[in-house]
Amino acid sequence: MIETKGLRKSYPSGRRGQTVVDAVRGIDLNVKASEIFGFLGPNGAGKTTTLRMLATLIRPDGGEALIAGADLLADPAGVRRRIGYVAQGGGTADTVSGREELVLQARMYGSSKAEAHRQAEDALKAFDLTEFADRPCSTYSGGQRRRVDIALGVIHAPQVLFLDEPTVGLDPASRSQVWTEIKRLRTEGMTVVVTTHYLDEADALCDRVAIVDHGQVVAEGTPEELKREISGDVLLLGVAADEIGPAADALRAQPGLHRLEPGEDGLRLYVHDGAAAIPQLLRVLDGAGVVPGSVQLQRPSLDDVFLARTGRSIEQS
Repeated sequence: MIETKGLRKSYPSGRRGQTVVDAVRGIDLNVKASEIFGFLGPNGAGKTTTLRMLATLIRPDGGEALIAGADLLADPAGVRRRIGYVAQGGGTADTVSGREELVLQARMYGSSKAEAHRQAEDALKAFDLTEFADRPCSTYSGGQRRRVDIALGVIHAPQVLFLDEPTVGLDPASRSQVWTEIKRLRTEGMTVVVTTHYLDEADALCDRVAIVDHGQVVAEGTPEELKREISGDVLLLGVAADEIGPAADALRAQPGLHRLEPGEDGLRLYVHDGAAAIPQLLRVLDGAGVVPGSVQLQRPSLDDVFLARTGRSIEQS
């Protein structure tokens, strides 16, 4: 459904624009039909720039892309007919109702007045918005307003929907409801591309993920495939700041320890078998005069994949 090769975008920076910032540095993608594909990465990684290029809002400096069979550079109008786009900031006005927004959007895509009202009614039902459809959008909760945004993005039944940080700023219940709506669109055959910096969102929502850093894809695959790259278990040891160095020195040579990452609150250890390793590691720390304040055993996460590929955590970027 989406294929890109070498997609690039740079911006001038500095007082006189003499410095060039490479926002996207050659992205290759292959997004399948009827899947939820996620761009995961920290703020400033190039996710939104990539999405805006694919949505024809900014022109790439280089590379090529096909979206639902339309050439991004040669046929941007054809791309626009095939896609929906929901920006991070949304697009609803405070003073009008959700129904009015939807009718206007359908009319802008060429529907007759009667057809636009029918499409709006169908969208209101599909996104569970009927109860407050005729109230001003200013009275909606964040989750309700975000569902209106997504309904606006699909009112014309696009083949591909681009969602930029669809749940940023929402409470957990609203985030869950938005996830449900996105999954419903996928089951109905729509291809959905999502940018996010939430690890749990990418893990729970996306069929496949491209982890992006400094304008490049550093890892791609299903969440489970990516996490399997990090063998074994992860141990989080809570250690006082002045004891992190001595604890790391004492543990580095231990058998079964693949990797050790000092952090602000202690140590992150990658081990073959966490349950078996804990007693021995605690004995070594005790011999070094270090008593951990906490010990947590967990499976590798997408953040561990990012850490392994970039040397730092998404959450700390």
